[in-house]
Amino acid sequence: MKKVLVIDDNPTIVELIKYAVNLQGSYSVVVAYDGVQGLERVHAEQPDCVIIDVKMPRMDGYQLVRCLRGDPRTANIPMIILSAMTRDEDQMTGLLSGADEYLTKPFKPTALNEAIERVLQLTPAERQRRTDYLVQTQAERD
Repeated sequence: MKKVLVIDDNPTIVELIKYAVNLQGSYSVVVAYDGVQGLERVHAEQPDCVIIDVKMPRMDGYQLVRCLRGDPRTANIPMIILSAMTRDEDQMTGLLSGADEYLTKPFKPTALNEAIERVLQLTPAERQRRTDYLVQTQAERD
């Protein structure tokens, strides 16, 4: 069974995400309530996918994604940012940080589960190509 780690400082949101993920029935869900605890849980649990909030105490979601992508042991873990921050700039920051998907709250359980399925299919080469493309596109915009 694949393991999904949910990192969000709001216990109600954590329960909603757990409920949504469990609707599929094919994942076990573990949780952390801030970025630092999330980083510790990634190393302890070796999840197949991580769902990360942006606004959290101690370490925000962007910092956490960059930290995980920068570590060879965790660089290829599929990551989804799930945030209430909905501006295009927020989404671009999340994707440029290294997230595979950026979903906004409130979310539909089916959309979250579809995103999990998509990121689990990504190869490291596909992830790198997309990141390169985003960096190039952003550089052309600036």
